[in-house]
Amino acid sequence: MTVRPRLALVGDRSDRVPAHARFDELVPHLGVEVDWLPTATVTDAIGTYDGIWVVPGSPYVSQAGALLAIRTARTEGIPYLGTCGGFQHALIEYSRNVLGIEDAEDVQYDAEATTPLIVPLACSLVGETAPLHFAAGSRLASVYPGRESAVETYHCKYGLNPVYEDALRSGPLRISGWDAEKAPRAVELPDHPFFIGSLFQPELSSTPTGIHPLIRAFLAAVGVRAGERGRGPVAVGE
Repeated sequence: MTVRPRLALVGDRSDRVPAHARFDELVPHLGVEVDWLPTATVTDAIGTYDGIWVVPGSPYVSQAGALLAIRTARTEGIPYLGTCGGFQHALIEYSRNVLGIEDAEDVQYDAEATTPLIVPLACSLVGETAPLHFAAGSRLASVYPGRESAVETYHCKYGLNPVYEDALRSGPLRISGWDAEKAPRAVELPDHPFFIGSLFQPELSSTPTGIHPLIRAFLAAVGVRAGERGRGPVAVGE
């Protein structure tokens, strides 16, 4: 019997987070076996999953758990998608462990952080839609073939502090999407099987019969990983 690919949704389930209710609707249609892992329960066993999605809802109960999930995905080549809080924490993990900025922090955890990497947005994006422009040749752009931009849905109040944008550009992480004012809205690791963080939330614009193309691309990568482990291909929409 073929075992479905295994996907970890990492986050702290709350009725106050709109994305979480949407996941309840979408999960049965993703064609994968899904485990919802509260951040405080994340251990090295996260590496047994075929895909890791760090979902919105920060600050998390365990920032360390969220960062462990992201680091495991990044270093072990496990397909990763991070939306909203998963985008923010991917930047923190990368800054700390790749760029050596050990005190990079989100001000939601420490208002007096020495290196406030994640700070309140100049304009809140809670409940907003806004244009997203793609970097040519990026994996993100490949999700939208033949297009240079899209309109995406947001529900976030925090994002990258522009003071640290140049530092982020100094390593392999690529800013692959930005808004009309050139503020980063998505990042990716080009040499990773699939590693994308997005401040926009593709789950919010998905329905059971209309899964967002970024999620579909992520699930395809999860299927490839599962195939390499002998689990068989993913079938989105089953």
